[in-house]
Amino acid sequence: MDDNNLIAPMSRIHMVPVEVVSGFEVRPGMYEVNGATAIPCGVNFTVYSYGATSCELLLYNRREDEPYAVIPFPENYKIGKVYSMIVFGLNINDFEYAYRMDGPYNPEEGLLFNKNNVLLDIYAKAVTGQSIWGSSKDEVIYKARVVKDDFDWRDYTQPLIPMEDLTIYEMHVRGFTKHSSSGVAHPGTFAGIMEKIPYLKEMSVNAVELMPIFEFDEMKDYRLVDGKPVMNYWGYNTVSFFAPNTSYSSTEEYNQEGMELKKLIRTLHENGIECILDVVFNHTAEGNELGPCFSFKGFDNNIYYMLTPEGFYYNFSGCGNTLNCNHPIVHQMILECLRYWTTVYHIDGFRFDLATILGRNEDGSPMSKPPLLQSLAFDPILGNVKLIAEAWDAGGLYQVGCFPSWNRWAEWNGRYRDDMRNFLKGDSGMWEVAAKRITGSKDIYDPEHRGENASVNFLTCHDGFTLWDLYSYNQKHNEANGWNNTDGADDNRSWNCGVEGETEDEEVLSLRRRLAKNAFAVLMCSRGTPMYFAGDEFLNSQFGNNNAYCQDNEISWLNWGDIEKNREHFEFCRFISAFRKNHPVLRKYSGRSQAGFPEIQVMGPDGQSKVLRVIYAGRDEENRSDDIICLAVNVFWEDQEFDLPPIPAGMCYAVTVDTGKQYLPKGIAEEKKDAHRLEGNRVRMIGRSVCVLTVEKNRGRNAEVTA
Repeated sequence: MDDNNLIAPMSRIHMVPVEVVSGFEVRPGMYEVNGATAIPCGVNFTVYSYGATSCELLLYNRREDEPYAVIPFPENYKIGKVYSMIVFGLNINDFEYAYRMDGPYNPEEGLLFNKNNVLLDIYAKAVTGQSIWGSSKDEVIYKARVVKDDFDWRDYTQPLIPMEDLTIYEMHVRGFTKHSSSGVAHPGTFAGIMEKIPYLKEMSVNAVELMPIFEFDEMKDYRLVDGKPVMNYWGYNTVSFFAPNTSYSSTEEYNQEGMELKKLIRTLHENGIECILDVVFNHTAEGNELGPCFSFKGFDNNIYYMLTPEGFYYNFSGCGNTLNCNHPIVHQMILECLRYWTTVYHIDGFRFDLATILGRNEDGSPMSKPPLLQSLAFDPILGNVKLIAEAWDAGGLYQVGCFPSWNRWAEWNGRYRDDMRNFLKGDSGMWEVAAKRITGSKDIYDPEHRGENASVNFLTCHDGFTLWDLYSYNQKHNEANGWNNTDGADDNRSWNCGVEGETEDEEVLSLRRRLAKNAFAVLMCSRGTPMYFAGDEFLNSQFGNNNAYCQDNEISWLNWGDIEKNREHFEFCRFISAFRKNHPVLRKYSGRSQAGFPEIQVMGPDGQSKVLRVIYAGRDEENRSDDIICLAVNVFWEDQEFDLPPIPAGMCYAVTVDTGKQYLPKGIAEEKKDAHRLEGNRVRMIGRSVCVLTVEKNRGRNAEVTA
């Protein structure tokens, strides 16, 4: 908090006499300011608990597990349920802190107070003991540090890119650059991502979605499987919601935690790239009855978690416990947390893991108007950030298309993923539903009630197969996780093209490469916001593992050498991504076509052919000429011929991309020059291929005139 914002509270403080407690000069603090805050005269500590009867502040020297001071909050320093105290003479660089809370212990009523438990501040802005990845296999005593926020954001504005214009690139901070092939100076860190920003721009990426970066313990559930270590690599086990994961920084940042992350976000913004965080407000790392008590359980277990009448933990998250998100106290904490990341870190959006949990009542039942979701939708500070829901949870609640939105929330469109995977591998009877998914899923997202930007389209993400594995494996291969291949999804809707896993059969490999290009092209030519998993653009493989949550190794790390190995696919993805960026008609309504075409025209398989055709028509970015694009998808195994609609005299259809014949311009600048123009409107496509055609002025015939 800026010192200027403390003037009014400080004026009240000076009216209260100083006391000495445990050898420290103290006064009642600022009750409205949660957490630990540095002020000119010392540090303000504020913490609350509904069930506790007393509270102690513990002060530690760095890296020590025994406190050098224990300062009980005097009884008259408690107002309502809030304890607040200013401790004078503290230098934030010299200490770490934690709390102990006393109160009733009755597990059947959900009360777990224990005056001996060391508790991490729920509002901690930095957590100690986690700075070096994988360094501790022992149980950690979590403590907090006071963070000084003096980062220079410079004179810039956030990109504020509309949802329909985003291309989202989902990545794991460590896995993105940890492999030696990444060539960065600081592999596996925020700084490593910064070094790759030119690459992201080359791929026309304008939003990165970072898998969890809130402080988590990667060593939770550490074990050996066939002699190889596995751990909680993904980070979906939050320790502290307000603190960045310090092991993702390239240097230790004492009392400056988050500086490298802020520099990354600032640099992304300066390059026109937004930063979206994958946030996990559905459970915490404390687990169930057998898990540790290091924070929420010790402050108010029966408030922060959903409990059964017997005091056990509901498990809608699949991870042992479930946050009680719509309790007013938890609701307030989540709202304050998101406001903090928005104002202090300038985050552009949040993707909510297992977001249907955020809409459950205290007994676990779904709510029609969840207070938390409504608050986030209308909060003024969050007014410009993207809110993206993973609209399902491990308890079976599936709300894709009906997630409570107030015309504000977008969703990971799980039906796009499932329907398009079926369609693209050639399942029969899928063309009509595929056409709906390609054209914006308006059957799911009614524009009147959900707006035009509710659908985040994806075929791959961290959960499930990579794009290459989607066409290389029929079954998951998660043996390395140590659960006898019982973990991970069984419903993958994948196809191995006739051979399971790795092969040297060039016919199989050629088909796999073509199917991967088909999928990427269709994703980039679909209405809605496209998202893909890092590495799909150069056919990264996880060797059939569809649940690599514990694999901190080459299963999960991107091998950048695959760019050269799969150069053709990489160049294809780079081109089609730029093509989408260069043609607004693929992303949104762009004005009425002067050629008489409707905005969207769907031509399905008929007596003439088995090809699905989607034609978009509108105007270019400058409104100077028509922008007409045809996406043609042949998922049938045999060649097909078909006719496209007539076009005005002097115009012609031009094949810009053909995954069956490798047509690909050298770059977006050469798109029109290199396109293969047709003399008529007859098109021929080989089996299992995708064509992208544009309507151009007729400048004469190319050497090749049919697709």
